[in-house]
Amino acid sequence: MVSMLVEDMLLDLGCEIVGPAARVPAALELAGSAAIDAAVLDVNVAGQAIWPVADALTERGIPMIFTTGYGESGLQGAYVSHPVVQKPFQIDDLVRALSASLEKGGVR
Repeated sequence: MVSMLVEDMLLDLGCEIVGPAARVPAALELAGSAAIDAAVLDVNVAGQAIWPVADALTERGIPMIFTTGYGESGLQGAYVSHPVVQKPFQIDDLVRALSASLEKGGVR
């Protein structure tokens, strides 16, 4: 349900959606090869941590934000400085986080 809500928000903002990926292996495949300007990652996808996907996106220089019910305390390691939106969130929260991520990481 949250994935569909985020997808609707992004579509309302005029974004083109790549995915969504309901499992980490599918997300890894997209992260490794899809044309992506920025990513919205839920910290926990079907019971698995999203860190391998974040690592793959980092290797490609793709800006990302994280969503989690734990807020900033839900991030770890190299990702603690990335923008995070705490669930539940509004479209304005998503816009602020995406803007911050794109400004920080730039779009290629």
